[in-house]
Amino acid sequence: MVGSRKLSNEEVEALLGGLEADKKKPSAATFDPNEVREFKFGSEDLSLLGDYYALRLINEKIARYVRSVFLPMLRVLPRISSFPPEVKSFDEYTESCDNFASVTNSRIEELRGNCLLVVQAPFISHLTNSYYGGSKVQSLFETQGEFTATENRIIEIISDGMLASMEAAWKDLIETKFDVQSREENIQLISFVDGDDTVIVCSFMVQMPSHDPVSFDIVYPLQTLKPISSQLRSRVQNEYAVDDRTWKERLQNAVLSIPLTLSAELGRPKTTLGKLWNSKVGDTFTMAIPESVLIKIAGQSVFRADVGKVGPNAAVSMKNRVKDNRKKDV
Repeated sequence: MVGSRKLSNEEVEALLGGLEADKKKPSAATFDPNEVREFKFGSEDLSLLGDYYALRLINEKIARYVRSVFLPMLRVLPRISSFPPEVKSFDEYTESCDNFASVTNSRIEELRGNCLLVVQAPFISHLTNSYYGGSKVQSLFETQGEFTATENRIIEIISDGMLASMEAAWKDLIETKFDVQSREENIQLISFVDGDDTVIVCSFMVQMPSHDPVSFDIVYPLQTLKPISSQLRSRVQNEYAVDDRTWKERLQNAVLSIPLTLSAELGRPKTTLGKLWNSKVGDTFTMAIPESVLIKIAGQSVFRADVGKVGPNAAVSMKNRVKDNRKKDV
């Protein structure tokens, strides 16, 4: 018979502690399909677009393309730098910029949204003075509250050119078009988004010789870029086969317009140095006329042709191309 043993005080406390822990162990939570959770629109995580890598590449392209828009007015090629996109509310953005500025509201039909092109007023004034060759009016600018008719024309020219540059920069990511909806001179009066709505601000700095740097901004609502958020996060960009036809056509036309001189070789008569030395006006050299003459360009044989006439002028009719036209016919 096995004898009984009393438990020590430590063993009794450990046993009681284990029983209490089992009682306090929570049961597994059950899923209630009828449970309703509150959700506040606009409170989602703003990092859904990642680091805006694709948008940074687009901004770099815009900075390169827009230089040609400012060149005819500034008469120098400015240096344009793009800054990383910033996420802020529209109220925060309007508080950080001057009220008096050129604001162009454009419609992005493919994304079902709008974007703002904001150009600061000192830059418009400098473009106008440089384009028309007038004197500096920076002292008058401080009391100015609206753009002149000449400055409005400059705004129209550069905004159309900048929107065309934006279309070219966005082309690799999405084919889109920017249609001007309205223009304002006070950003507080623009009908864009609510003040609490989140926008993405893309800022650019323009550096010119003998002038202080100026800037312009492109503002996109966050809701407008959400449909392509996955593409904006991607670090691999698709290169579409659609090329710049205008540039290719200009290059092709320039190459095809190069003037070339064609020479027709009728024959190669042979003579001696003595006969050639003693020859005078009226002397003749006999020559066998070939069946076809050889057409050369820059000393290189290209075609064989027949000799004939077109009206009062002598002409040649191309028969066939010389196969090995890489060797010069000496």
